[in-house]
Amino acid sequence: MDKNLLNNIELVKTYTPPLRGTPLKNSEFLKTYTPPLRGTPLEEGNLTYNGYKSLPKNINLREKAKNLRKSGNLSEVLIWQQVKNKKILGLDFDRQKIVGDYIVDFFVKSLGLIVEIDGSSHEDKIEYDQKREAYLKSFGLKIFRITDFEVKNNLSEVIEGLMSFIKENY
Repeated sequence: MDKNLLNNIELVKTYTPPLRGTPLKNSEFLKTYTPPLRGTPLEEGNLTYNGYKSLPKNINLREKAKNLRKSGNLSEVLIWQQVKNKKILGLDFDRQKIVGDYIVDFFVKSLGLIVEIDGSSHEDKIEYDQKREAYLKSFGLKIFRITDFEVKNNLSEVIEGLMSFIKENY
């Protein structure tokens, strides 16, 4: 058998492909990294949002998120008109993004930022909202909350507040 062929066979036997989506530069990282279980938040001290490949996603919510994007309430449409096409600080906003078992109004992946518009439907769901917020924050995500009333009555101030929040926190 050809000696080069034997060497190639040995290389193939010993090669272990890297974990999908992990950086290749730090071999120590690859030896010690264990990816989180899908759907479980990262514990404090583990990788931050930008350090791992993706957020958990309940794929059963795809159709609901799509319908929410199509129907969109007035406040969401007003905000979307201001942030789409990287109009705010060159950032790419996603609308109705699925994170775990929740759908968030707007999401900036590069920052790990969620923008939530609270309307009257949130008034009787305080406990639910607290649980949801704790889950989202467990991924190291930051949440910028605004009210439906603020968006409809003072949109320019809301956008200024969002830009200030981004500049202060990132």
